[in-house]
Amino acid sequence: MSNGDEEPDAEKTEAAEGSSEPPEPADPEPFAERLDDAADAVDRAETEDDLDRVETTLDEIEADLEDAVFAVEIEDEPEEAEEDEADEAEEDEDEAEESEEANPRDEFEDRLDDLRADVEDQRGPYRQDITDALDDAVSTIEDSEWTKEGADSVVDAVGKYVERAGDTLEETFAYDAETPADAAMALASVKDAVNETPLDPDDDAGTIDALLVAAENLSSDLDDAQVWSDLEVREQLRREGFYDVLDPETRKDFPPEWSAIKLYEKAGEFEPILSAMEKLDSDFMEDNILDSIEHEAPAAAYEPVHALAQRRNKQPVRILGRIGDERACDTLADFLGGGDVALEQVSLRALGAIGSEESTEPVAQRLAADDPSIRSAAARALGMIGDTRAIEPLGDVLDEDEDDSVRASAAWALTQIGTERALETAAEHADDRSYIVQVKAEKAAGV
Repeated sequence: MSNGDEEPDAEKTEAAEGSSEPPEPADPEPFAERLDDAADAVDRAETEDDLDRVETTLDEIEADLEDAVFAVEIEDEPEEAEEDEADEAEEDEDEAEESEEANPRDEFEDRLDDLRADVEDQRGPYRQDITDALDDAVSTIEDSEWTKEGADSVVDAVGKYVERAGDTLEETFAYDAETPADAAMALASVKDAVNETPLDPDDDAGTIDALLVAAENLSSDLDDAQVWSDLEVREQLRREGFYDVLDPETRKDFPPEWSAIKLYEKAGEFEPILSAMEKLDSDFMEDNILDSIEHEAPAAAYEPVHALAQRRNKQPVRILGRIGDERACDTLADFLGGGDVALEQVSLRALGAIGSEESTEPVAQRLAADDPSIRSAAARALGMIGDTRAIEPLGDVLDEDEDDSVRASAAWALTQIGTERALETAAEHADDRSYIVQVKAEKAAGV
C-alpha cells in the first residue's frame, strides 16, 4: 500500500515519455502529384458537373493537407546540457540551415487557392448574370438625368437589346418606347422573360453568352449616352432655356444668371430659379437666389432651402418659416439651445410661423433660457403656434419673469391663442406695473 510519498513507477514514467514521440513526417510528393492531377482536371472540365468533381477533389486534398505534418514542421529533441561547445556550434549551424528550408505546405496552399480561382473562372455564365446586368441597366436609366440627346440614345440602345433578346430567345417583345422611363419598363419586362426561361449553363451556354454580351453592349451604350452632369453648368442652363428670358440689353449685364433670376422673380416664375440654385455654386449667386425666393417662399423651394438651413445659415432658416412645411420642425428644433442667440431667435420665429403643435414642447422649454431675447422670442412663437397647452407656462412667465419685454410677449401670446382661459390669464395684468405689459393685457381684456 502506498503512503502517498513513494516515487512514481519508473516504467510508467518511461511509457509516458514514450507517448510524446514526434509524428511520422508526411511525404510532400503525393500532394504535389494530386495537385497536378487536379490542375489537369480543371483544364479538361467542360461542364458544371466536371467542375463540381474538381472542387470535391480540392476539398479532399485540403483536408488531408490540414492533417499532414511535414518534416520541416517537426521540432528536434532538445540536446543534453552536457554537449560540448563544438557540438552545440554544429547544431546551431544545422538548425539555421533547416530554418531556411521551405515548408511545402505554403506552396500547396497557394496552388489550392489558384486552382479554386480557376474553377470559379470556368463556371458560368449563368442566367442570373444576365438578369443582374439588366437590373443594373434599368437602375441606370431610372436614376440618371438624361439630356435630350442622351434620352434618344437610351431609347435606341434599349431597342437594340430588346430586338437582340427576342432573336436569341426566339420570342417577340413589343417595343414602342419614346422616353427613358418607357425604355426602363420595357427592359424590365424583358428581364422578367429571361428570368422565366429555363437556361442551363451547359446545354444553353451559347444562348446565355449571347444575351450576356448583348447586356454588356447595352451597358456600354448607356455609359456613352449623355447626362446633364456631362455638360458645363452654363450649357445645362442654356439647354433648359434659362437664358431665354434675357434680351440683348440684359445679356450685357454680368453675370447674366443674376439678371435672369431677377426677371424670373419679377414674373413669379420660380422653377428656373430653383434649377439654377441646384447648379450654381458661388456664394454670390446663392445669396441672390435666396433673396429672390424669400418673399414668395414657394413650396417647391423646400428641399434646397432645407439643405442650406442645415448649415445653420439664418436666411434659409427664415425662409423655411415662410414656406411653412412641417418637415422642417425637427431641424429647427435642433437649433434651440445651441448658444447662437441670433440663430435661435430666427429658429423660434420660424417654428412659430410654421405653427405645428408638435413644436410646442421644445419651444416652451426655451421660456427658461438665460437670455431674455430668447425667452421673448419663445413666448411669441407659442402665441403663433396657438396650442392651448402653452397657456399655463405663459401665465407663469407673465407672473414671474423679471424682464418686462418678456412678460409683454407672454401677454401678446396669450391674446394670440385667444381662448377664454388664455384671455382671462392675460387680462389679470390689465393694471400691471409695466406699461408695455398693461397695454397687451388690456387688449386681452377688451379694454
